[in-house]
Amino acid sequence: MFAWFQRLLPRTGDFFGMFEAHASTLVAAAEAMNKLADGGKGRKDDIAEIERREHEADDIIREVLRTVRRTFLTPFDRGAITSLIASMDDAIDEMHSAAIGIDLYELKTFEPEMKEMITMILEAARLTAEAMPLLRDISRNGVRIHEITEKIVRLEGAADDVHATGLQKAFREHSEAPMQFIVAREIYKHLERITDAFEDVANEIDGIVIDHA
Repeated sequence: MFAWFQRLLPRTGDFFGMFEAHASTLVAAAEAMNKLADGGKGRKDDIAEIERREHEADDIIREVLRTVRRTFLTPFDRGAITSLIASMDDAIDEMHSAAIGIDLYELKTFEPEMKEMITMILEAARLTAEAMPLLRDISRNGVRIHEITEKIVRLEGAADDVHATGLQKAFREHSEAPMQFIVAREIYKHLERITDAFEDVANEIDGIVIDHA
């Protein structure tokens, strides 16, 4: 009976393709955030683009979870697959939350430290997108993958420093305007959560490499 059921299940699923597609949404959303921080006229369009990419990412993670349930043979442990895609989804969810906050508080001028953190976020997204195809052959690409994840982790550490500097600067500059400080603190919090999420992505990738290299 079980053998008959197994024959009904797809033998493999295109998990690598789905990882790569999700990573593309991360890059597109981060690019939209970067444009948003530049303060151009397309502010509403940039926020809408981040939301659209977040919805695309939701569709992809749902497909990953459906495929995991229906696939008999998976390239990695099922828990590793779901943990990796969930960590990637956390990153774009945090970008969406940041965009909502920027829209809610009508933030039009970004502090240099905010822009610097957003640049780091874009770099982390691009590094994640670079890593995804390399997972197709971990034994050959393990060294390069580890280099990429180290860069992402270092970006998170650097972003923490920029976050602290920016928050301290905002506190000094807005001591007479507490609401402005509250808004700045909220945006910095969102940006820090994005970089934290990318560090989690790097850790999930490293776990897969350790298990399968």
